[in-house]
Amino acid sequence: MKRNRGLAVDLGFLAFLVLVFICTLFIGGMPGDYLQNIIILTIAFLLALVTYFTTVTAGLTLNLAFIFIYGFYIVYRTVTLGETIGLHTYFWLIMTPLLTVALWFFTTGSRELQAENEKLRKRMSSLAAVDENTDLRNSAAFQKDAQLFAGISVRYGIPLTLLVIKVKYWNEIRRLIPEEQLSEAVYDVSQLSQSSIRTNDALYLLDQEDATWGLLLFTDGEGAKVVIERIKFRLQQLNETEFSGKYKVNLALKIGAVEYAADTIESPLHFIVQAKKQLEYDV
Repeated sequence: MKRNRGLAVDLGFLAFLVLVFICTLFIGGMPGDYLQNIIILTIAFLLALVTYFTTVTAGLTLNLAFIFIYGFYIVYRTVTLGETIGLHTYFWLIMTPLLTVALWFFTTGSRELQAENEKLRKRMSSLAAVDENTDLRNSAAFQKDAQLFAGISVRYGIPLTLLVIKVKYWNEIRRLIPEEQLSEAVYDVSQLSQSSIRTNDALYLLDQEDATWGLLLFTDGEGAKVVIERIKFRLQQLNETEFSGKYKVNLALKIGAVEYAADTIESPLHFIVQAKKQLEYDV
């Protein structure tokens, strides 16, 4: 199907070029009607452009209006001035709608290909397991890993805790610093969180727009508190040193933690929801 659409785009573009070339030869071969032919060619291009930016129905409707007006003009000159109907009359009556239809084929195929490419891009982005800006695993990877971690926790009796980390006042911060610095802030907090955990723990960027991370720890609630204090203390140090000249505001975090329990946590998404509820208590 995609190959057929690509062929339609190529054929439409090629047909439009051929028709333009024929029009050029026709105008060059009739120097006596040069001005009139140029005017009609300009109108034909405008009708084709209307089709490009709207729909083929609008383009063909305007073509019918043009054919009616042009036909009336020819009949008027034939009756009043006694002119004969020449070849150029039939030429433009046929060529004008052909230019519109050729450009419509090109436009339709191009838009379908663009829509399909955008759909594929979004699908690939949702299926990708790693965020391209921070190299962290994303929410799609979390869905898979959380089930595996939960299975290990239940099987071996190892406590599993999820931390949900958010930047305080993120919406206000987004209005204060440039877009490129927002990406840097997300990256810096990601690196800070990554450096504060053990190698067998896992960090995920759950939502880059809302600056939200998920951190799966093989530890209980008390161990999670130690990690939380470590992350916040490290961020405070960076605010006083490296971040002080880099950002206009001090970055602060809200962290919610919930320990996994097979009888209360129904799914990875439910795990996240329960941890987010704990954010309300971190003020």
